[in-house]
Amino acid sequence: MVELADLDLPDDPKLAQNIIHFARALRKAGLAVGPGRVIDAIRAVQAAGFTERLDFYWTLQACFVSRPEERQVFAQLFRLYWRDPRYLEKMMAFMTPTVRGVQDERVAQAAEKRAAEALLDGYDRDLPTPEDAGEEVEISIDASRTISTEERLRSLDFEQMNNAEMAAAKRMLARLRLPVPPIQSRRTQGLPGRLPDWRGTMRQTMRRGGEVAEFSTKRRRLRYPNLVVLCDISGSMSQYSRAVLHFLHSVANREGQGWAQVHAFTFGTRLTNITRHLRTRDVDAALAAAGAEAQDWEGGTRIAACLHDFNRDWSRRVMGQGAVVLLITDGLDRDKDADLGREMERLRLTARQLIWLNPLLRWEGFAPKARGIMQMLPHCSSFRAGHNIASLEGLAQALSRPDDSGQKARLMAMMT
Repeated sequence: MVELADLDLPDDPKLAQNIIHFARALRKAGLAVGPGRVIDAIRAVQAAGFTERLDFYWTLQACFVSRPEERQVFAQLFRLYWRDPRYLEKMMAFMTPTVRGVQDERVAQAAEKRAAEALLDGYDRDLPTPEDAGEEVEISIDASRTISTEERLRSLDFEQMNNAEMAAAKRMLARLRLPVPPIQSRRTQGLPGRLPDWRGTMRQTMRRGGEVAEFSTKRRRLRYPNLVVLCDISGSMSQYSRAVLHFLHSVANREGQGWAQVHAFTFGTRLTNITRHLRTRDVDAALAAAGAEAQDWEGGTRIAACLHDFNRDWSRRVMGQGAVVLLITDGLDRDKDADLGREMERLRLTARQLIWLNPLLRWEGFAPKARGIMQMLPHCSSFRAGHNIASLEGLAQALSRPDDSGQKARLMAMMT
């Protein structure tokens, strides 16, 4: 239930103009609000009346909100725009620089920073407040040991970032590297090594009339594995999936990282191959084309059905020998009757490594209680967090050390 404070109506209300400006703030926050929706909202308020503020809230939400994940942004912007004083003070605290003491600091919840940034666009953060206008206070702060902007973004949750922070994080993700060590192939090459080359030795012997002068040796060829990415784009994973896809675009288009090929798939209610889109050099054009092809973006989650389609239709085509599979999902499957454990087992048997990135690991009290997580966890090689830049940087450790299982051992002990 949404709790809204009682407000007094102004003497000269301009409700239609306020709804228009409110719609502009929603559009800046990322909601798809066009002129048609604004007109519908004004007509809906006119038909429903303006007797109670709660009725007004639900009327505007019905006109402006079309997806479940947009409800948080709408609720926060509604409180801000329609002047809830207590909530406005909290949002101003997120937008203005302050000196904090040792007291507990409240962390911004999902979409709060984006709501404040959209509504307070153009606000000058350096202007003094009315309380400080009467006296000049000079504050000297030693910032030599304060955390840098990039260091703070490394540990900041993707869901907690505002628009400017997300843009900076995407630039940092574009510079990340994901090198992989080569693996030995069964094929050999005629270079000095530890393996005896009997055919080469016989050829050398025949040239000398049957006299064995020396033994020829050979060594195994080195080759690089494929990287196969399965990215969950359901509603609960949309913000994390966008950041991960930016990272994968840089991996797919950067030379010298060693991957033979990079294959990317998205899944929500169905499986979609977006490999050819990631090969586009421009990241914005690549992700726009991938989003247009993945029609189930921010929809439901059917992990078992999508993994079944991948194992049946794509596994033999893209896995090859020694492929590394990167699975990005929260493990919250909606298919109650599907055998998710069987599909995960089949995927694990065809992969050299199966690394599972789960943003739910950002919570300290995370426990594998969901049915889907309990079925998937035993079959992954490594179970790691995937909610910020630092967690993506830790992928290099999982690739260089195949015995690194991340959080899997600890969570498996909780299940037993």
